[in-house]
Amino acid sequence: MFTGIVETLGTIKEIKKDNDNLHVTILSGLTPELKIDQSVSHNGVCLTVVALSEDSYTVTAIKETLEKTNLRDWKEGDMINLERGMKLGDRLDGHIVQGHVDQTGVCKSVEEANGSWYYTFEYDKNLSNITIEKGSITVNGVSLTVVNSKLNEFSVAIIPYTHEHTNFKYIQPGTVINLEFDVVGKYVSRIHELRN
Repeated sequence: MFTGIVETLGTIKEIKKDNDNLHVTILSGLTPELKIDQSVSHNGVCLTVVALSEDSYTVTAIKETLEKTNLRDWKEGDMINLERGMKLGDRLDGHIVQGHVDQTGVCKSVEEANGSWYYTFEYDKNLSNITIEKGSITVNGVSLTVVNSKLNEFSVAIIPYTHEHTNFKYIQPGTVINLEFDVVGKYVSRIHELRN
């Protein structure tokens, strides 16, 4: 369980293919605080630490994860958003995030707004995910509030702190991003679907 409040950025140090799996080694200041078997959110994807070294750690992504996320596009040197699992009793500063990406989306536009930025994303509506105005959305592991909700598109407003401390500063039109839709909204939508 995560909150969508990114702790730090990590740098992809090495990617190794192993059959249908990818072993990804990440250089991060969080490494000394991690342990084997710990869950960490990587651009919103919950992955398990399988190996540790002094300044980096390794996680493994299986075929299912590669098919549903932008992890298949990662390259050595890429910067990714990192968040460790939430501690029971901590404040929930973002929203409830599972680290289970629902689908990818694509950045349509980035608009500067006199000290902040509006990012607009498009996603495949055929997967039955929805957003609502002022609802929660997770983009690359960042908990955000939806503005301008449409059938298969939405925007988010990014403050300077978030822009500087996450990989939003690298997102541009055409960038593929990970989306996790609000878990409460998904349950409500599913209940409504089963009743009709």
